[in-house]
Amino acid sequence: MPKMKTHSGAAGRFEVGKKGKVRRRRSGHNHILEKKSTKRKRHLNTGTVIHSADEKRIKRLLGVR
Repeated sequence: MPKMKTHSGAAGRFEVGKKGKVRRRRSGHNHILEKKSTKRKRHLNTGTVIHSADEKRIKRLLGVR
């Protein structure tokens, strides 16, 4: 059998924690930042855990079992 390859796009966007939860960046923190408040930008700067419905699909792209 050939080796399973990691999806490069997913590898740059997601990471799996020690307990198996998949983390992602929040959207909306790349551009057009002048009109957003400091509080809003600070909260967008934090990571979050992906929804459980998407977890199986993302783990498959990352090659995690």
